[in-house]
Amino acid sequence: MGVAGRDTWQVLLGSRALVWVAGIGAALRFGFEPSASAPADVHPYGWFVSLLTLPATPWDAGHYVAIADRGYDEPLRAAFFPLYPLLARIVTLPLESPLLGALLVSFAALAAALYLLHRLVTLEVGERYARPALLVTALFPTAFFLSAIYTESLFLALSVGAFYAARRQRWALAALAGALAAATRNTGVLLLVPLLLLPRTRPRDVLWLAAVPAGLAAVLGYWATRGDALEPFHAQRFWYRDFSPLGGAAHGLWDAGVSLAQVAAGPGHAVLATPTVAQAGQLASPLTLATVDLTDAGFLVFAIVAIIGVARRLPLAYAAYTAVALLVAVSAPNNYEPLMSLPRYVGVLFPLTIWLAMWAVDRERLGQTLTVCAGLLVLLSAEFATWRWVA
Repeated sequence: MGVAGRDTWQVLLGSRALVWVAGIGAALRFGFEPSASAPADVHPYGWFVSLLTLPATPWDAGHYVAIADRGYDEPLRAAFFPLYPLLARIVTLPLESPLLGALLVSFAALAAALYLLHRLVTLEVGERYARPALLVTALFPTAFFLSAIYTESLFLALSVGAFYAARRQRWALAALAGALAAATRNTGVLLLVPLLLLPRTRPRDVLWLAAVPAGLAAVLGYWATRGDALEPFHAQRFWYRDFSPLGGAAHGLWDAGVSLAQVAAGPGHAVLATPTVAQAGQLASPLTLATVDLTDAGFLVFAIVAIIGVARRLPLAYAAYTAVALLVAVSAPNNYEPLMSLPRYVGVLFPLTIWLAMWAVDRERLGQTLTVCAGLLVLLSAEFATWRWVA
């Protein structure tokens, strides 16, 4: 099996056990958020199986299961790119269950992502950092998404795979991974930036990279046959998103400042109000305004600090990828939560977790770092599994 394989399985099983125990335990102890209403797609087998799969099935999971089962039957689902539900549908054929098929895809993709990450870190900075990088990635506070019915694990596997293939001078494989990532999320096309910056032995290998945007082009081509090639982008209106360069960062930090002032002033004092997730009537949640805003802003600050660290410790391509991906993530704000989903997006920007692992190892703080990450992972896994809004 080798060191990479052994570390992969140990980290995979240990981290997922933590997520499952936290999620199921919270559901049994606290129950669902009162206004939550899980769609039938994610609980087709009765109470017990629903409980066992609960850490993977809240929120957007229902859309992916529905697409795997019935295709794009509602306009708002055009926002969800097709590769992940397509793979779930393929796996569904022998299993006869899109829910179980999607779960299997997530777990298989996570195993592949961790294995490739181990190989990439060993190649780039040495085996000393490989296992710590896996631990930080799998125990990152929002790493519960890596085993949920979301695209996180598949996107992580393909993005790490693109880097690893390029570093091994396997440019056809790198381009294929990039194209598949672009068919998983529209931001997968951003892998073109680091792939252009990574060194190559033959100048003509750059021609392979023309295939990376093909994944996005294929998705838009499919929607063109249905009448509107840009439907995946138009569907963002259902989530009240709009393009505004750096708008999410500016508004998110402002809202965090207002929330911090509210905390300092105390509940009996009025401070300039900002809309909360619950007040907007879209995502019922018991989280306070301060918790939502400050959590989102905290992940943004971490990402900015980590990008600086990546730029100092890793090749330019890694910093360029994380910087452009973060720039895009904070330029599509939601009307009532400017940095909506940012904690989830940051979790799959693997150069950030590589840097965090290197920082912790070099300063002999790996144990403390993993303790903090795991503690936050337990808390957010519990919130997610009980249908309380996280990211």
